[in-house]
Amino acid sequence: MGLCNDKRVEYNKVDFMLSVSEYTTLTVDDLLSKYSLSNEKGLTDDQVIVQRQEHGLNQITSKQTLWWEILKRQFSSPFVYILIVCALLLAIIGEPIDAVMITLFILLNTTLSFYQEFQSEKTIQLLKGIIYTRARVRRNGVEQIIDSKDLVPGDIVIVENGDVIPADLRFIETTSLMINESILSGESAPVPRHDKPLIKAATEFNEAENIGFSGTTVVSGKAMGVVIGTGEQTAIGEISNLVEKTHGSSGFEQNLSKLSTFILWMVIVTLILLYISNIFIKGPDANPFELLIFSITLAVGVIPEALPVVTTFALSRGARELADKKVVVKRLSAIEDLGSIDILCTDKTGTITQNTLTVDSLYEEPDQDPLFLACLASPFGNETSKQPNNSFDLALLNRAPQSFTDTKSQYTFVGEVPFDPERRRNIVSVKKGKTQIMIVRGAPESILPLCISCKQSEQEISNWMNQQGRDGKRIIAVATKEIPLHTADDSLLEYEKDLIFAGLISFIDPLKDSTISAVNHAKQLNVGIKMITGDNAEVAGAVGKKIGIVDDPEAVITGTELDKLTHAEQEEAVEKYFVFARISPQQKYRIIELLQNNHEVGFLGEGINDAPALKLANVSLVVQDASDIAREASDIVLLESGLDVIVMGIQEGRNVFANTVKYIKATLASNFGNFFAVASATYFINFLPMLPLQILLVNLLSDFPMISIATDRNDLDQIKMPKRYHMGEIAKQALILGVVSTSFDLLVFRLFVSSGPQVLQTNWLISSILTELVFLFSIRTNRFFLHTVAPSFPIISLSLGAIIATLVIPFTSLGRQLFSLTPPTQSNFITIGLVVLVYFISTETIKLIGYKTGFFSEK
Repeated sequence: MGLCNDKRVEYNKVDFMLSVSEYTTLTVDDLLSKYSLSNEKGLTDDQVIVQRQEHGLNQITSKQTLWWEILKRQFSSPFVYILIVCALLLAIIGEPIDAVMITLFILLNTTLSFYQEFQSEKTIQLLKGIIYTRARVRRNGVEQIIDSKDLVPGDIVIVENGDVIPADLRFIETTSLMINESILSGESAPVPRHDKPLIKAATEFNEAENIGFSGTTVVSGKAMGVVIGTGEQTAIGEISNLVEKTHGSSGFEQNLSKLSTFILWMVIVTLILLYISNIFIKGPDANPFELLIFSITLAVGVIPEALPVVTTFALSRGARELADKKVVVKRLSAIEDLGSIDILCTDKTGTITQNTLTVDSLYEEPDQDPLFLACLASPFGNETSKQPNNSFDLALLNRAPQSFTDTKSQYTFVGEVPFDPERRRNIVSVKKGKTQIMIVRGAPESILPLCISCKQSEQEISNWMNQQGRDGKRIIAVATKEIPLHTADDSLLEYEKDLIFAGLISFIDPLKDSTISAVNHAKQLNVGIKMITGDNAEVAGAVGKKIGIVDDPEAVITGTELDKLTHAEQEEAVEKYFVFARISPQQKYRIIELLQNNHEVGFLGEGINDAPALKLANVSLVVQDASDIAREASDIVLLESGLDVIVMGIQEGRNVFANTVKYIKATLASNFGNFFAVASATYFINFLPMLPLQILLVNLLSDFPMISIATDRNDLDQIKMPKRYHMGEIAKQALILGVVSTSFDLLVFRLFVSSGPQVLQTNWLISSILTELVFLFSIRTNRFFLHTVAPSFPIISLSLGAIIATLVIPFTSLGRQLFSLTPPTQSNFITIGLVVLVYFISTETIKLIGYKTGFFSEK
C-alpha cells in the first residue's frame, strides 16, 4: 500500500523562498546599489542586455502533451504486448481469422483510450487560452510598457490595482498595497504588503511582506518594485522545475502489469510442461507440430484478451458520467485510481466553501446603523461610483440596507485615508448638507481603543466577538464622528480619537449547498476528508465542525505546530487530525507524503504551490481556474469545484474497479478450467479434445457478455470500502473456482468421449460456453445471486444472444464446415443442461461458503 518511491522527492528540503529570502531584509538603498541603479532612472539599455544574456527571458516553458505521446501511452501496458505476440503467433501458424480478432481487440482498446484522452487534452488546452501580459517599467529615466517576457533582474516595475505582478519584485515604494496571493496560498482574502526591510529573513510566502510574487494580483493600492527574479528563477519557476522532476506511474497501471506478469509466467510454465509431457508419454504417436499449434491456441485461450477492452469500456463509461458532471479526466486510469483512495485532502476555500464572503451578523449600538455606515464608506457608497475592490466591500454591496439605497445620493464624498496594513483601518469622509462626518472601518482591536465609552458593556461586546470568532467568522468594527466642514484628507487623522462606536459586522464564507451531503457520502464510502488550508485555526476548525469532519472545533493542528514534532509524532499527527491550518506548500507536501505510508491519497489543489503535491498524490485534482502548472500536474480537472463531484467520482472509480475484478475472476476461472481440462484430456485420447478454431470460438462467444460486465451495477457493500488489486486473492479464487470448472469439463469429457471426436468436441464447446455464461451471474456478487441488484441490460441481452448463437451454430453450414461441429441430439442437450445447472449450484455454494468462512476475502 502507499506510493512507489520513484514519485517522492525531497520537497520538504526545497526552499522556494531561497531566490527571494535574502532580499526581504535589504534596505531600499542596498537593493538599488546591488543592481547599480536609481529608482528615478532604472536600468540602462546596456544593463538590460547584460542581464538578459545572463538570465534569459522572463517565461516558464509550459509543456503540452502531443497527440502522438497520447497514442504511444496506449501501448505502454504489458498486456497489450502479450496480445500482440499472440496475434503474431497465430498469424505465423496459419490462423489468420483468430489473429485478426485479437488485432481488432487491440485496435478497439487503443482507439477508445486515445479518443477519450485526446479530447480531454484538447479541453485542457482550451482552458489555458492565450494570455499576453504587459509590464510598466522605468528604463533610461522613462516609463514605458513592454512585454513581461522582456523583464530582467534590476528592472523597476510599477504596479497598481488590477495588475498581475509579472516577476518576483522587492517593493521599494508602496501606497495602501493589498495583494491577492491565492495562486500561492489558496486563500482569496487579500494580504497587505509594504516596502520596509524585515528584521528577519522570510522563510514562508506569507512572511514575505515586502515581496510581490510573480502571478499574484494587486487588489488595491499601488507600488514600485525592483525585479529580483525572472522566469525559472522566480518562486513559481522553482516550483515548476520540481514538478518536472517528480514522476510516477498509475497504481492501476502497476497492478495491471503485475497481473500480466502473473498470467504470462503461469501460461508459459504450464505449456512447456504440457508439450514436453505429451511428447514423452505418447512417444512416436505424438505429432509435434500439431501439438505446438494446439499449445499456442490453448495459451491464447487462457489469456483474458478482452481485459484491456473491458477496462477501457468501464473507464470510458466512467469518464462520460463524470463529463456530465463537468469533470475532465485527463488520464483514463485515474478514474480507477480515484476509486482506490481512502483519504481525500482538500483546501477549504472554493471547494468546501463558496469562496464568497457574505455579511452574516450585526452587533449594533443603540441609535446606530453600522451596516449603513460601512456601506457609505465603501467605494460604491458615494459619488466616486467605484466598484468594490475587495471581498469585504463586495459583501457589503450585496447586503446594503434599503435606507442606504434610498439616501446614498444625499451624501458627497470628501476624502479618505486608505487602508493601512499597520493601522489596520481606513477613514472615509462624507458630507450631507452642512454636516461632514468621518467613518472609520477596520479591525476591532484597532478601532475600539479610539472610541469613547460604548453604551453596551465591554464584556458584552467581547463575548459577541469571541462567539463569532469561534464560529469562524471575520469581524470589522465601525465608528463615526462629526468633523468640521471642509476637513481635508491630510487632517482626518487629527480627528481620529473620541470616536462614536457604531457596531460590529461579521462576515462568513458560506458552505456550498452540497458540502455536508458530500461529506456524509464520503463517510459511507469510508473516505476520510482532511482539510488543509492556509486560513487561521479558528476559521478552519469552525468549518471542520460544521461539515462534520471534527467534533471539536479546536481539534486543529497548525503548520508551525506540525514542524515542531519529531518524525514519529508527525506520522501520528497526520493520522489523528483532520483539519490543518496555516499550512505552507512544503508542509502540505509533507502531510501527503506521510499519509501515503498507510493510505491511498487524493489531493485537490489549485495554486502553483500545489503542483509538486499534486504530482506526489495517488490521484490529483484541480479546479478550472487553477494555474497552468497545477493543471499540467493533475489527473482530473473540475470545471465546477465542489466535494460532491469528487465523491461521486470516487464511487464511479470503485464501480470500475469492482467490474474489472469481476471480469478478471470470471475469465481466469473459466479459462483456467477449460485450459486444465483440455490439457489433461490430451493424455487420454489420440485426437485433440477441442480444435484450435473451436477454442477461439469459445472465447469469441463468451467474450462479448464478459465485456458487458463493464456496465454492471454493484451493491453498496462492493463499493463502500476502498479496494486494491490483491493478485494473490484473485489468483486463489480463480484457481479454486477454475478447479470446479475443470471437474465439470472432465465430466463432460467422460460423458461424450465414447461418442467420437466430433460429438465430444461439439458438446464440450457448448457446455464450456454455457458454464462460462452462468458463472458470470454467480461471480458478479459476493451474495446469493438472487439477493443482489439486477444485472445491467447489456449483460442480460448479450448473454442471451451468446446462448442462442451457441445452440444454433452447430446446426448451420458455417458450424459444420468451418468449426467442424455436428448437431447435438435432444438427449445431448438435456445432459448438457443438467451439467450446467449442477455446475452453477456448485459454484454458488463454494462462493458463499468461501466468503462466509473468510477463506475468500472481500478486500
